[in-house]
Amino acid sequence: MDSRLYRHVCPGRVINIQRSNGLIHKATVKTVNVERSSVSVEWFEGGAVKGKEIEIDDVITINPELSELPAADAKENLPLQENVTVQKQKRRTTLSKIPAPREAVCGRSRMSVITESQCSLQENEMGVDPCTSTQTRNNSSVPVRRRSNIVKEMEKMKNKREEKRAQISEIRTKRAQEFDSSCPNWEFARMIKEFRATLDCQPISITDPIEEHRICVCVRKRPLNKQELLKKECDVITVPSKCVLLVHEPKQKVDLTKYLETQAFRFDFSFDESSSNEMVYRFTARPLVETIFEGGKATCFAYGQTGSGKTHTMGGDFSGRAQNASKGIYAFASQDVFLLLNQPRYRSQGLEVYVTFFEIYNGKVFDLLNKKAKLRVLEDGKQQVQVVGLQERQVGCAEDVIRMIEMGSACRTSGQTFANASSSRSHACFQIILRRRGKLLGKFSLVDLAGNERGADTSSADRQTRMEGAEINKSLLALKECIRALGQNKSHTPFRESKLTQVLRDSFIGTNSRTCMIAMISPGMSSCEYTLNTLRYADRVKELSPHNGGGETQNQMETENEETETSGEGSGYNLSKDEEEDISPHMFNFREAMTQISEREEKVVEQLRELRQRMTTELDYLLGITEQPDYDLETFVSRAKHFVEENSRNFLSVRETLDALGAAMQLEEQASKQMSRQRP
Repeated sequence: MDSRLYRHVCPGRVINIQRSNGLIHKATVKTVNVERSSVSVEWFEGGAVKGKEIEIDDVITINPELSELPAADAKENLPLQENVTVQKQKRRTTLSKIPAPREAVCGRSRMSVITESQCSLQENEMGVDPCTSTQTRNNSSVPVRRRSNIVKEMEKMKNKREEKRAQISEIRTKRAQEFDSSCPNWEFARMIKEFRATLDCQPISITDPIEEHRICVCVRKRPLNKQELLKKECDVITVPSKCVLLVHEPKQKVDLTKYLETQAFRFDFSFDESSSNEMVYRFTARPLVETIFEGGKATCFAYGQTGSGKTHTMGGDFSGRAQNASKGIYAFASQDVFLLLNQPRYRSQGLEVYVTFFEIYNGKVFDLLNKKAKLRVLEDGKQQVQVVGLQERQVGCAEDVIRMIEMGSACRTSGQTFANASSSRSHACFQIILRRRGKLLGKFSLVDLAGNERGADTSSADRQTRMEGAEINKSLLALKECIRALGQNKSHTPFRESKLTQVLRDSFIGTNSRTCMIAMISPGMSSCEYTLNTLRYADRVKELSPHNGGGETQNQMETENEETETSGEGSGYNLSKDEEEDISPHMFNFREAMTQISEREEKVVEQLRELRQRMTTELDYLLGITEQPDYDLETFVSRAKHFVEENSRNFLSVRETLDALGAAMQLEEQASKQMSRQRP
C-alpha cells in the first residue's frame, strides 16, 4: 500500500470502525503498525475504555475519504514546521469529536504539542537534517501510547506468575540436587528428612532397664531390603524413642499437592533397624524364661506382614535356604534355659528339657520333627487339649536344640506371595518343655506366625491361596481375642475359634501365664498400608496412649475389672466395632464359606476314616469265614448282605457331606469373584 496513506491514518485521528455485531461508530487511532498493515483504536463505552486492532484495508473500506490522497509533490515541498503544524491542527480538530473524558484528551494533546515543540527546538539548535528528524519522530511516535489500566494489571499479574514459577523451579532444582533425582518419591523423602531433623531421637539401647509385663507388646522395624533399595523406596518409619514409633503416610491432595500424615503408636518397646536379634530377645522373650521354672506358661509370638522379618527374628539368619539357627530367639531361649538349669537352685530338682516343633497349615497340624506327620488335636476327659502323636525330643544342651530347629525349619511349608518369593504359609510353634520326674512343670511356646494378608489381596488367587489367607487371618483374629482375654482376666477365653489357639490353650489360662508379641514391620513406602494394619492389630492387643511422654502408662486391660461374659462357645468371634465396620457383606460371605469348607472337609475325612476302619474289620471277618473248611454258607451270605447294606448307607452319608462341601466351595468362589470386582 502507498506509504502516503499512513500520513492520514495517524495516531489521534478519529475514524469510523465496524464492530463484530455490525455496529459502526467513532474510534481514535492510537498506534499504526506498518509491518502488519494494521492500526489499534480505542473508544469510550459504558464508563470504560475499550480497544481493538483493525487491518488497514478494513479502515479504508469503512472510511473511503482516506483513499483520496493529495498531490505528493505539493506535500513533500512543505517545510518541516508547517507539516508538523498541519498535523497538530488536524489532531486538534479531530480530538474534539472523540467521545472520551476531556481531561484525558486535553492532557494527551498538550503532551503531544510539548513533545513536538521540544523536538523542533532541539533539531534547530543541533542542526539536524529535517528528513532524518521526521523519520525519527515517526518511529518514536509508535511506542509512545497510553495503555488501559486493565492491560497494565494483566501484564503485572503475568510478570508475577513468571517470577513465582521461576522461583519454584529454582527451589525444586536446589532440592533435587540435595536428593537423588532418579528417586520417584524424592519429595516425600525430603519431607521425612526435614521432619526427622526436628526430632530428638533417643532409641533403645542395650543398657536400658528390663521391664517385666504380663503382656508385652513391642514392634521391630527391619532395614530396607535389596529389592526396596533397587526401587529406591523411601523409609517411612521413624523410631524416636524406646516406646514410640511414627509412620509417615504419603498423601496427595486434590490439587496434587503432596504431604505427609504422621501417625504415632506407643508400645512397651520399639526397635529400629539397627537393633540386633540379641537386643530384641533381651527385652522381649528373655524375661519369660524364668516363668517356666516357676511352673508357669510363657508364649512369644512374632507377627507381621509377609517378608517383614518374622522367621529371621525367631529362627535366625538365613542365606537362601541355609539357616544359622544360633542367631534366633529359639536358640537364645534354649541357651538361657540350660544356663538356669545349671544353677544350684534348679540343679538338684531333677529337671529334664524336651522340645517339640510343629506347624499349623490350613487348620491342620503337622509334626516337623517326625517327617511332617499329620496330627490330631483333641480334648481329653479333663477338657485338656492334646495333640495326639506329637513327638517330644529330649535335649541335653543348646547345640541339640539348634539341630532340632534346623531339621524342623527345613520341613516347614512355604509359598510365593506378592511380597516374598519364599514366604512362610504356616504357623510354626517351637516349644521348650520342662518336666520334673515325668510331670509337666512349665512350657515356653515360641511361635513364628504366618504372614498376615488382606482378603482383597488373595481374592484373585487360586482356591488354595485363598484358603491359606482365610485360615491365617481367622487364627490371627482368634489369637488377638485370646490375648485380650488373658490381659483382662476374663473367665472365658475363645480358644476354640482356631487350631492355633486350641493348641496354645494352656498358655492363655492361669494366673502364671505370660505373653509377649513382637510386631514386625517393613519400612518401605510401598508397604505403608500393611505396616499400618500390623501396628493397629498390635495396638488393639494392648492399648497404650502415644501422647503420654512420661513413664510407663498403666495398661487399661490389666486394670480393668472382670466383665460378664455373654458369649458361648458357638458365638464366633467377638469383633471390635472397627473390625465389624471393615467387613463387607461379600467378605462376610467369604468367611462363612471358608468356615463351612473347613468343617465339612474335616467331617468327610472323619467319615472316610471311620468307614475304612469298619470295612477293614468286617471284610477281614468275612474273608476269615471263607478260609474255614466247613463254614456255614447261610451265615456268610447273611453277614455279607448286612455289610453291603450298612456300608451303602454310610456311603450315602459321605455323598451328602461331599455335596455340601461342593456347595460351600461354589459359594466361596462366588464371594471371591465379588470381592475381586470391588477391589480398588
